[in-house]
Amino acid sequence: MRTQLTITLFFSLMVSVMLAQDFTGIATYKTQRKMELQLDSTMNDAMQEQIQAMLKKQFQQEYTLEFDKNQGVYKRVQKLDDKSTMSSGGMQIVIAGSGSNNVRYSNVEENRLAYKNEIFGKVFLIKDELEEQQWVMTKETKNIGEYLCFKATYEDTREVRSFSTGDEDEEGEETVTEEAFTVTAWYTPQIPVKLGPDDYHGLPGLILEVNDGTTTMLCSKVVLNPKDGVDLTEPKTGKVVTQEEFREIMDAKMEEMNEQYQSDGRRNGQRGFQIRIGG
Repeated sequence: MRTQLTITLFFSLMVSVMLAQDFTGIATYKTQRKMELQLDSTMNDAMQEQIQAMLKKQFQQEYTLEFDKNQGVYKRVQKLDDKSTMSSGGMQIVIAGSGSNNVRYSNVEENRLAYKNEIFGKVFLIKDELEEQQWVMTKETKNIGEYLCFKATYEDTREVRSFSTGDEDEEGEETVTEEAFTVTAWYTPQIPVKLGPDDYHGLPGLILEVNDGTTTMLCSKVVLNPKDGVDLTEPKTGKVVTQEEFREIMDAKMEEMNEQYQSDGRRNGQRGFQIRIGG
């Protein structure tokens, strides 16, 4: 009992010291996404395996979060073969909102977001309040690297899109349903910032791991007070829209692309199809 009390007091003292001083940091995250594709019977096994391989490569990415006590900048580590659209053998996969130049700026003190998103050749600047996340904190703990982390969860819903291919003279069908899911996060009060990867925020410590049932974001490295400093520049360029307006633009553009792709396929005598992620 005495040992546990000593550890708790030391932990609390360490957090208090960090809160009393200015500090910065860079957290590196690796992401993986599980895809459960339900494709119709017209698609052979080889084609399904090719799609799975293309998606797996696309969703294994690396991101950095540069932060201080109140603000953070999250962006993807650029690669030479960065692509948001992949095509092969009559297939086209569009990864919406996955541009390598996208920058997400969050300010938890002022409760606001500025997200530069380049998609389909246009640059948008999403300016809005940070979306509220109803975290339920628990006493469950685990270590991620050298950091003691606590578990927190919240419930949410998302759209699930299903696609079926059509015959040469018919259009394919898209079905949109809504499913409930649970977000599980692990945060460390040892780094007392209310930030995390992507749009996750609001916990009393840096979020080092997030899983929403399909995507896992895991911190592989944290550098506190890096010698070269951090870049917390807020993006300023792009057509200004709210988050809801941007979702509507995305839906409309994706529908337009789907119709165009189906039309081109019928005109060229191809039975291709399109998979859209993130729309």
